[in-house]
Amino acid sequence: MRITRSALERLYLVGLELKRRIPWVPQEGPQTMAFESEADIIGFGGAAGGGKTDLACGKALRCHRRAAVFRRVGTEMQGIEDRFEELIGSKDGFNGQKRVWRRVRPDGVKQQIEFGSLPNLGDERGWQGRPHDLKVFDEAANFLEAQVRFLLGWLRTTHKGQRCQALLTFNPPTSAEGRWIIDFFAPWLDPKHPNPAKPGELRWFATLKGKDIEVPDARRFIFNDDGTRNYDFDPKDFRRERQVLVIRPKSRTFIPSKVTDNRFLMDTEYVSQLQALPEPLRSQMLNGDFMAGVQDDIWQVIPTAWVDAAMARWEEQRLAFNGVKPPMDSLGVDVARGGGDETTLAPRYGNWYDELDAHPGKETPDGHAVAGLVVARLRDRAVIHIDVIGVGASPYDILNVGHQTVGVNVAEKSLSTDRSGKLRFANLRSQLWWDMREALDPDNNQGVALPPDKRLRADLTAPRWELRGPIIKVEGRDEIIDRIGRSPDRASALILAQIDTPKVANLPGAHNRTKRGEYDPYSNMR
Repeated sequence: MRITRSALERLYLVGLELKRRIPWVPQEGPQTMAFESEADIIGFGGAAGGGKTDLACGKALRCHRRAAVFRRVGTEMQGIEDRFEELIGSKDGFNGQKRVWRRVRPDGVKQQIEFGSLPNLGDERGWQGRPHDLKVFDEAANFLEAQVRFLLGWLRTTHKGQRCQALLTFNPPTSAEGRWIIDFFAPWLDPKHPNPAKPGELRWFATLKGKDIEVPDARRFIFNDDGTRNYDFDPKDFRRERQVLVIRPKSRTFIPSKVTDNRFLMDTEYVSQLQALPEPLRSQMLNGDFMAGVQDDIWQVIPTAWVDAAMARWEEQRLAFNGVKPPMDSLGVDVARGGGDETTLAPRYGNWYDELDAHPGKETPDGHAVAGLVVARLRDRAVIHIDVIGVGASPYDILNVGHQTVGVNVAEKSLSTDRSGKLRFANLRSQLWWDMREALDPDNNQGVALPPDKRLRADLTAPRWELRGPIIKVEGRDEIIDRIGRSPDRASALILAQIDTPKVANLPGAHNRTKRGEYDPYSNMR
């Protein structure tokens, strides 16, 4: 059968019209699963070449009205913008200066796609209050967790029937700062998770005091005073301003993809390029192995492996107590300084640290509130070690009447040396961090046991150090916040708890004291 030229022209025009109406179609397999997923937050990728950026473009063009596509570094946006141009067929409607694409979809829906970068902590606030029904974080492991969580707060729409979703595409993290992505999608990525999830399976999460908790389903609930969930409540009692007390769980899923799922790349040399990568990059980029080769920074104060070993000892030692703990020796207290900080209490029993208490700063607005939490957790006349810089001074004054309380100013000069006796410290903060490093060093074999707390793990492995001649200088709190997007409150409380101050009650002659607080043998040490 002979096809005339006019018939070929008609077929060509039909093809152009189909491409105009449906500019992108997902590939069968992981891309289709992610494209059709009903999860509020979708994680996609794992390996290189799995079609992550294409999925982002396709979902933005076909499923949403107002989309925002983010990359950590602005120069990396060019490839995404070029791909949008290929799919749309022109640059009509694109404003390169404002980095926004305005167009009308073939179904008549007005559409706006914005492009942004977040190289520094605080850049995310420039997007505050700007709602989108799709937020894409391309190479999400390169972002700070605080940036992603902040922007998810404006994932909303006023259009009835419009689904709101976030898409996080990423490869396995190659640095400690990117490990948060494994915790965020723990049911799929953490091999130690007690209840692993299947690819594409929906899991539901709510937030309690700034911490994600997994819940069974999407049912709304309120928190009881003891932190338990109450599903049996009357919605009529939670109208207007009380609506914020009703928790609405959000769903997440993760769908792995590899280059072998991308038929467009399987016929190229890209696979052989991935196969030629050195380990651990080969396992990460070719196989999507999230446990392969996450490297600590060479100037990281405490190696991650040391923290993991200390946390692995915790449960065994807890069981060995057989329900009877030894006396509490120290209670470290780090007081919230506002924003997203937490007032954190770290109890220490010998070399065993109990679970930490962390309370959002809004729950500890003054010294009396902090003191109340401390007294409730205090046992066995343990010594309270509290950071007195700034807001810590008020609870110190309150606690120092009736309790053995040591005020710690980490900015003060250190008179100590490291274990070798050859290196000194820039300040007390540097000394305390280094003391914890030496306590966790397997070569010292002190048997320190830490509670298996993911945020504590991240906090302890956050600080970096430098050597200035014979002086060890550890990053300050503000420097850490600028780099990771939050304050390492839990680790700060822990390094205070490690301070070993003898209990006044155990000193000779302590039983002759008629009134606590009338004599302070530590006054000359401050």
